[in-house]
Amino acid sequence: MALTIGVDVGGTKVAAGVVDDGGRILEKVRRPTPSTDPKEIADVIAEVVDLLKGKFEDVRAVGLGTAGFVDETRSTVLFAPNLAWRDEPIKDKVENLVGLPVVVENDGNATAWGEARYGAGRGHDFIVLITLGTGIGGGIIFNGELYRGRFGIGAEVGHFRVVPDGRRCGCGNRGCWEQYASGNALVHEARELARVAPAMAGRLLELGEGSPEGISGPEITQAAREGDKAALECFRTVARWAGQGLADLSAILDPGAFIIGGGLSDAGDLLLDPTREAFQNALTGRGHRPLPDIRIAELGSAAGIVGAADLARTDPL
Repeated sequence: MALTIGVDVGGTKVAAGVVDDGGRILEKVRRPTPSTDPKEIADVIAEVVDLLKGKFEDVRAVGLGTAGFVDETRSTVLFAPNLAWRDEPIKDKVENLVGLPVVVENDGNATAWGEARYGAGRGHDFIVLITLGTGIGGGIIFNGELYRGRFGIGAEVGHFRVVPDGRRCGCGNRGCWEQYASGNALVHEARELARVAPAMAGRLLELGEGSPEGISGPEITQAAREGDKAALECFRTVARWAGQGLADLSAILDPGAFIIGGGLSDAGDLLLDPTREAFQNALTGRGHRPLPDIRIAELGSAAGIVGAADLARTDPL
């Protein structure tokens, strides 16, 4: 049984797991991300890898699924909007620290690969995965292969611009899709509603302990599941942006399936139903073309770990 370690490096957490060749996570560990210090991020990655490596003697390689733009050699993170990585040679740093071969991949690509191999994408050769979390990540699989682009930074779908001169984004631009259709966008909508219409947002404020700043994603989802009108309106607003973005991507890429992952996908049909409706209303040539599936990812937060580990096993440079 070939074992590899997958590491999912995000803006708030570093999650790692030992994964077998059937896509099963045998052991898992998690640490906060010291997102403002490149050296500390590498040290935390090495810490979790060493911890897992010490429990399994036959680990062969490490796959890093990292937020940010990964170069075509899959060794350097060129830019990460939510991490202090600028031209960071993370492959060499981690290999030197852990003594194992390391493959670096964009976290959206790793998640897409995990879902394609072991999750909701099985049976589809043309997939676009969208992760709706702090921001929006993406991964594209065509003809069963990851599409990375000429320079390795393809599928950064969260940063196509949907509102000229709109909300400021961590990438430096304004109006990026992730500012309107992500988990952060949902929280933005709820807090703004609580500030301008507190009477309407009474349940949200109650769950947020009386303050708009106390409202976060889990509280909005809880209120929506209770049928709260304000929370449901926040979901509909974000879903409209999500569906319109998917329609634009479908006009360009024409996938067989969109897979929706990330923390916001935990809301299930609260998100999926209005997203599908908005997608169908915005789709170019609607009524005269096949519709792709739009489905929730199956592997949840494990997809990035599983995908990164599988790429370290099957797709080394």
